[in-house]
Amino acid sequence: MTNPVRRTTHPVAWWGWALFLATAAGRTGNPWLLLLIIAVAGLVVTWCRGSEPWSGAYRVFLFIGLSAIAVRMAFYVVFGGSDGPTVLFSLPSATLPAWAAGFRLGGDVTAEGALAAAYDGLRLATLLICVGAANALASPRRLLRSVPAALYEVSVAVVVALSVAPQLVESVGRVRRARALRGNTSRSPANLMRTVVSPILHDALDRSLALAAAMASRGYGRATGIPAPARRATEASLLIGLIGLCAGAYALLGAATPAPLAWATVAVSAGIAVFGIAFASKRVPHTRYRPDRFGARDWAVVASGAAAVVGTVLSGASFASAVESAALWPATNPLTVPDLPMWAAGGILLAAAPALLVPSSRGGTP
Repeated sequence: MTNPVRRTTHPVAWWGWALFLATAAGRTGNPWLLLLIIAVAGLVVTWCRGSEPWSGAYRVFLFIGLSAIAVRMAFYVVFGGSDGPTVLFSLPSATLPAWAAGFRLGGDVTAEGALAAAYDGLRLATLLICVGAANALASPRRLLRSVPAALYEVSVAVVVALSVAPQLVESVGRVRRARALRGNTSRSPANLMRTVVSPILHDALDRSLALAAAMASRGYGRATGIPAPARRATEASLLIGLIGLCAGAYALLGAATPAPLAWATVAVSAGIAVFGIAFASKRVPHTRYRPDRFGARDWAVVASGAAAVVGTVLSGASFASAVESAALWPATNPLTVPDLPMWAAGGILLAAAPALLVPSSRGGTP
């Protein structure tokens, strides 16, 4: 009798948790909250990730996030943006035509503008780090096993998209070990491009395409004999639902749309999309060996991520203090230290619950 495979957290739960954290990050520009989200994501990844090849993706996304901050600051220095009275230094400037109003080349670089650019870059970096946390925690193969049958026709494209980043992380380790065995330890940019970047990209894409080809040979992506009217109705419902979800997510990330309207749009669109997927799945004959169940612990992980969004919503609600509501989007002119919204901070801290709910999977089964 074989030992049962140890139950680990569902990959959809990890993606839901990470996307809720990203939504909370998109609803604020407060650096304390953004840094708290990064810290919570790092804590959960450190404690809950396994020893699989994709588990090192979080560190890669950290570097990408730092690069995003650097690029945002460089864009401010070169093209301008928010200005203020505190001039740090001045660069040679050029006059732009009238159609480019709002931009500049060179000129004064102010502390207020640089701080606003840093806040924007930190928000983008936090979004990327949340995605990196999901990549480090969720198994792409288990995630694909949970894809509804209605989406099997696009599963080959999905597997390429989802497995490139994990394969890229694994390829980095293999190429570095191969270079070390050959005595090539140079870190010059030219050597990096010649011996690291090209082999890594080629290897990651080749392995992802090989996995997609293996899936295609086993029936993924095959066309089925679904009647044309049913197929059109399903495609229309899926399209309408996904467009509505995008609109609702945009409304949630913005501060202008009332929260009840944004949540209603998301709920209605999600219902339409779920109906389309469920209706189409019944018409696609398939079998599934040992289905991946979504248990109570998985729901708790998703709920902990939703707590971060609820905290930001409560901080901006009418019953919250004016100081706490304004602290979600702190002003940079005049220069002041931003306040910490307690409702939002409490919700984000609750998002660290997976570190207690999910046992460490180090050394576990992939």
